[in-house]
Amino acid sequence: MKKVIFILSAVLIQTVSFAQQTWKSDKAHSQLGFSVTHLGISEISGGFKSFDVTITTNKPDFSDAKFDLTTDVASINTGVDMRDTHLKSADFFDATTFPKLTFKSTGIVKVGDNKYKLTGDLTLHGITKSVTLDLWYRGTTTNPMSKAPDAGFKVTGTIKRSDFGIGTKFPSAMLGDDIAIIANGEFGLQ
Repeated sequence: MKKVIFILSAVLIQTVSFAQQTWKSDKAHSQLGFSVTHLGISEISGGFKSFDVTITTNKPDFSDAKFDLTTDVASINTGVDMRDTHLKSADFFDATTFPKLTFKSTGIVKVGDNKYKLTGDLTLHGITKSVTLDLWYRGTTTNPMSKAPDAGFKVTGTIKRSDFGIGTKFPSAMLGDDIAIIANGEFGLQ
């Protein structure tokens, strides 16, 4: 009987150890940015101030992680108020009609030490497309302030604005079609 109880206890401990975990973005230590070529000679960068990301995983190396991102399009910020107002208009994001940008991961493939290809459905400007991004899991540590675990990630990749009907009045010689994505985030275990 003692042997059966010991085996059941070991199975229960293993099950608890690998239970699904939910991680939420730490807004003070996370950024969602982009850059685009202007007139073929310079890079204009910006980001979104308001976004939430949730990660769910069953594995400590995040190799089965699912990412869910929601962004308030009207929170776009390039550091130039006039440009930001134009980007929110129907010429670009049409933030009134399409107020949210979302990304929901559909797959993750390990390609190296803590490096992954993250595939998911990106919905932007009312259009949903599958995109694949580079994901770097930078590790997990104990946050000295909260005494709780924090995990860090960097996501990079490129999307085409033409795929999402963004800025169709502006030729690529004026405004590049390739939009570089760069996101850095810290996530706290919930």
